Amino acid sequence: MLPGMGFSGWPPEALEFYEGLLADNTKAYWHEHKPVYDASVYAPMAELLEELAGEFGPGRIARPYRDVRFRVDKSPYKTNIYAILEGGGYVSFSADGLFAGMGYYQMAPDQLDRYRRAVADDAAGEELVRVVEQLEAARLEVEGSQRLKSAPRGYPSDHPRIELLRNKNLIAWRHWPVAGWLHTAGAKRRVVDFLRTSAPLQRWLDDHVGESEAPEARAPGAGRRRR
Repeated sequence: MLPGMGFSGWPPEALEFYEGLLADNTKAYWHEHKPVYDASVYAPMAELLEELAGEFGPGRIARPYRDVRFRVDKSPYKTNIYAILEGGGYVSFSADGLFAGMGYYQMAPDQLDRYRRAVADDAAGEELVRVVEQLEAARLEVEGSQRLKSAPRGYPSDHPRIELLRNKNLIAWRHWPVAGWLHTAGAKRRVVDFLRTSAPLQRWLDDHVGESEAPEARAPGAGRRRR
């Protein structure tokens, strides 16, 4: 992709970069191939975010370095590039293809309390059920990746929306495996369609849950989709 030409997908070199990083996640590999990362991985993501900003808000590309302080795996670099949009969306590219998400991936205790109260409320809870059904009909995955094994304290195990109540987070997502369109501007259309389709879930969460009031959680995007 030439500078100033707009988003035109990720070139094959971007996939090759991450395939190599998966095989050799070292500082030596990173520094040797950083020009490829800058031109073929980072630059397309930056162009994509610039084109999405008008409708979905500005995006922030995450740092490529892993926090290994408390991890057994000391590999220094993330094997994907991802960005979080101010409007709540998430976009990731890796050797596995393209991934997009929307929703609240992490909820602080006060957010989780508001979420459960809203799910238990007949009006708000049924609205969420309809949103989830609409997104699933559009072939999006909607789930809580963190779930209780039983009903949360204070809620009956036979509640009609018990499956939603058991969630500790709620996200919509879609994964597209590697294909030829990934190297074209058509990749943007898939991301845009996903963000528009999943927007009702984000609106429900923003309306009924919102940002955490805890001081440590007031950073921009707190409680929204992260990876």
